[in-house]
Amino acid sequence: MKQFIVLVLLLVQYSSYSQNVFLSEKPPVFPNCEGVAIDSLQKCFDKNVFDQIYNNFKVPQRVFDENYKGEVVVLFEVDTTGQFRVIYTDALYKELKDEAIRVFSEFPKIKPATYNTRKTFKQYSIPIKIPLVNQSVVTQDLAKTNKISKLEEQAKREFDSVSRSKTNFETPAYNSQLNIPFTHHDYSRFDRNMNLLGTNSHTASKPFLYEEVAQYYNFKTEKEKLQKEATTWAGRKLWNEHLVQLQGKDYWFTIDPVFDLQAGKDTDADFKSTYNNTRGIVVQGGLGKNFNFYTAVFESQGRFADYVNRYAESLKAFGPDPAIIPGRGIAKRFKTDSYDYPVAEAYLSYTPSKYFNFQFGHGKTFIGDGYRSLVLSDVASPHPFFKINTKFWKIKYTNTWMWLRDVRPEAEQDKSFLTKYIANHYLSWNVSKRLNLGFFESVIWENSNNRGFDVNYLNPIIFYRAIEFQTGQGAGNAILGATAKYKWNDNINMYSQFILDEFSLNDIKAGEKSWKNKYGYQLGIKYYNAFKIDNLMLQLEYNRIRPYTYSHNTIVLNYAHSNESKAHPWGANFSEAIVIGRYHYKRWFANAKLIFGVRGLDFNDGNDDFSYGADIYRDYNDRPFDTGVKIGQGIKTKIFNGNLQAGYLINPSSNLKVFTDITVRDFNPEANTVSTFKNNTIWINFGLRTDLFNWYFDF
Repeated sequence: MKQFIVLVLLLVQYSSYSQNVFLSEKPPVFPNCEGVAIDSLQKCFDKNVFDQIYNNFKVPQRVFDENYKGEVVVLFEVDTTGQFRVIYTDALYKELKDEAIRVFSEFPKIKPATYNTRKTFKQYSIPIKIPLVNQSVVTQDLAKTNKISKLEEQAKREFDSVSRSKTNFETPAYNSQLNIPFTHHDYSRFDRNMNLLGTNSHTASKPFLYEEVAQYYNFKTEKEKLQKEATTWAGRKLWNEHLVQLQGKDYWFTIDPVFDLQAGKDTDADFKSTYNNTRGIVVQGGLGKNFNFYTAVFESQGRFADYVNRYAESLKAFGPDPAIIPGRGIAKRFKTDSYDYPVAEAYLSYTPSKYFNFQFGHGKTFIGDGYRSLVLSDVASPHPFFKINTKFWKIKYTNTWMWLRDVRPEAEQDKSFLTKYIANHYLSWNVSKRLNLGFFESVIWENSNNRGFDVNYLNPIIFYRAIEFQTGQGAGNAILGATAKYKWNDNINMYSQFILDEFSLNDIKAGEKSWKNKYGYQLGIKYYNAFKIDNLMLQLEYNRIRPYTYSHNTIVLNYAHSNESKAHPWGANFSEAIVIGRYHYKRWFANAKLIFGVRGLDFNDGNDDFSYGADIYRDYNDRPFDTGVKIGQGIKTKIFNGNLQAGYLINPSSNLKVFTDITVRDFNPEANTVSTFKNNTIWINFGLRTDLFNWYFDF
């Protein structure tokens, strides 16, 4: 029995010793405390905390002037990485709270607290007496004060730890994998930076990621230049900040309302007044460094200038809906003479390494350095897409797969729209510091005979023309293209595009101007800081596309989506010269655009129903002749479209702008028909708009 009692006492003693050794707890350790005995570590920690406060805390002038005597109570935490974070402050003056937060934000990173040799969070409170005097201060360990176990402490802190956000929002979007919303004016702000001699940037494939532009343009610095003094919450949200912005250790998101409220007048229309009423919401954010998301929802009603309304109704899909709003989508009737058109855009963006970015979403893409694109444009309404961007050496390689719709009555299948697909790849190569070359290939196929999405086109590095040949030349429509850009100097660069739909060398040699030679080209030049005026950009561009380009004898295989071209909004059979000027000063901006064009349109009057090559939704076999095909054939129409816009950027975070613009349009055909007739328009607009996308009315 005695031996048993002795054994029990030994086990109890061993258990007590084990708990002291293995369940030991150590406070956070400053570098100059590492040699201190374990029972003195807490005092050393307390002294270092106060020394940091005493040496860095600056009493605000207002507090000093009012001879305030009191204290600031700070609840803070040292996390598992040794980083100090303020949880809560309590003081009479807001300035004292802000100063306490600032001081703790500058604390050095130290060794974190440990429990049973494992790193753990530690929370303390400390009073800071005002006026500040050198004093002995003891921090209060919140866990010990509340007399709870370590496990209970962690459990009680779990919700707060995931709810806690950074005190200062650091605008993480500027280094994220999010797309910069593509508008021509906003992209002109950093276009010069990306085109300086010696940069290895690739500027054709748009929209850009913030992360790739941030190498050349400091978004944060430029935004700070635009900051307005705002002391109230409402003032900050109106002038400077996102409506909702939250950032944690490895996540962030923002929420903003969207507006496009316009009121205007069309001098050529019977109804005279025009309007647009768009309300919506944009949510964007990130989880970790490599994954981002974006979603935008718009609810809109509007009535536009008469030529826009007529064009929208000419795009009408089968079914009861009366129109397709250019660039936005199908619209139903609103009241008697307006349209209701909801739109949604969203995407996920993931960058697993510095070489790849993957995006899946519903939106638009654009390839080119000009105002127009002849290879892939953002003219048509949003659609589903999957995109891979690959960057290495002097190469950027973009693969895009798109799910499109043919909404014509002729293409209807079981009362639903016919699905068609586009796969394209674009390789951009920086040949030298000055010269960039690009190579483009695209193939269109449709979902007939239950073909569905053809896996042959999933290969990102295959030659599509060869695949089209193997699957049957009538099964798809392949288009080839090339781009080039030459940097003359830091302020001038020249760009071009060439698009090839079909080509007959023998016909060119014979000089017959055959219908088979379906191609187009673009030439352009940009002049930054023009005439030594900072932030003034001038642009001159010429586009020319021969008849029947982008069309096909199987109409559904044309290069289009929802009755709109995937390239130029005029389709084909035209030439066009564009002059553009863009300027910004602080928050003020101005844009001017002049377009001079010649188009060849169809008669469609019962006596002449031939296709003259402008309407890419016509079968090219409906042509009136095989040779002597030239631009402007059919109803030769001269077009002038001028637009002048000026405005003010209200909020750089949400890109909310107030603006006014005037559009002058002269549409002058040589012959009048029911659908084609002389038309002169002066359209004046005033508006408040969250500027997130290009909207083209120059057709």
